[in-house]
Amino acid sequence: MPTTITMPKLSPTMESGTIVKWIKKEGEMVSEGDVLFEVATDKATVEHSSLDDGFLAKILIAEGSEAKVNQTVAILTASKDESIEGFEVEQPKEQVQEEPKEDAATEKVETTQPVQAGIAQPAFVPSPPLKDYEFEWPTKGAGKVKASPLAKKLAKKMGINLASVKGSGPNNRVVKKDLELAQKDLPVSFGREELPEVAPGTYEEQALSPMRKVIGERLQGSKSFIPHFYVQQTVLMDEVIKLRTQLKESGIKLTFNDFIVRACAIALREHPVVNSGFNSKDQKIIRFKTIDISIAVSIEEGLITPIVRLADFKNIGELSQEVKSLAMKAKEGKLQPHEYQGGSFTISNLGMFGIDDFQAVINPPQAAILAVGGIIEKPVVVDGQIKVGHTLTLSLSSDHRVIDGSDAAAFLKTVQKYLENPVTLVI
Repeated sequence: MPTTITMPKLSPTMESGTIVKWIKKEGEMVSEGDVLFEVATDKATVEHSSLDDGFLAKILIAEGSEAKVNQTVAILTASKDESIEGFEVEQPKEQVQEEPKEDAATEKVETTQPVQAGIAQPAFVPSPPLKDYEFEWPTKGAGKVKASPLAKKLAKKMGINLASVKGSGPNNRVVKKDLELAQKDLPVSFGREELPEVAPGTYEEQALSPMRKVIGERLQGSKSFIPHFYVQQTVLMDEVIKLRTQLKESGIKLTFNDFIVRACAIALREHPVVNSGFNSKDQKIIRFKTIDISIAVSIEEGLITPIVRLADFKNIGELSQEVKSLAMKAKEGKLQPHEYQGGSFTISNLGMFGIDDFQAVINPPQAAILAVGGIIEKPVVVDGQIKVGHTLTLSLSSDHRVIDGSDAAAFLKTVQKYLENPVTLVI
């Protein structure tokens, strides 16, 4: 009898997946353990293997198409010649929550459990393209520009492209006074040799990938319901730069982010309240017993946070190698669920993009995330003297239901202490 192959649930938050590639083709024999297809989930691209032996009789969900968890994606038969005619495929039923019936004699009891009412998002849609738009200013493609001899002479001397000037003289002729509004004839010119083929405001829409969809839902919920507050601290990084250079000359290559991860791991041990979370379902504070730091990694599909487990028990060299390995797996889509599910604290670093500072959105159910900016060379005051220094801005986003301002401040000051005295991070 034919059997079905269904979309597996590959992460706790997964509701659907997109078939990226079918490894097996229709009619091919399948053995238990053979990879059937690659599926893009809300976290990564994962290979799914067959649980049974048989022949792949029919593929129901094509490559690039989405299927809900437990939805049938293919039909498997025991033999190659077995017919699937008349075989009915059961699809997962939508779970409808029934409203409890009220007993007229039962008195309503008010509960203290906070209820988060659904907030309807306004319908933001793009404006339609302007189909009848016409250029107000002349272009090179519009023919020879009419201009007075004086205007031509001055335009040539001033390096002005007459095609960028709207004439105010007779028959729209360009005259001397019009040159005051003109633009110089630069490599990027206001004059064009050709006209665009599409109307202004033309657009196309793309479907959200499973990962991008979940990122949007989680962060919208985080920003909407978590009471964020932000604390910033400027750190002098000159000693880190010196130490990093010395280690590099000895053949040990570390990134600035490695020092930050190590400093946070030790600081979280000293300030366990920051290494916490919030269970919004049960309205309880989560006190994580281990320090598992999530590192935000940007990939093509969105953002994923692989986790360095037991970070406070690892030296800076071990942290460096593990972060590099996890980042490579994330970019290749090869992270295993245990490598990105969980975490007690997150670090998001945009310094390599030249960003001075920013505020990050908390990654629930965690209660804090550290935003790391770039190292900037600027004048600083040290011991009453002005000198050139290298500064770094750290911004801690905290959940005020769990962390108070004094807790956040104490944590950041401890991170600052370790980064400004980095020898303590390598011993």
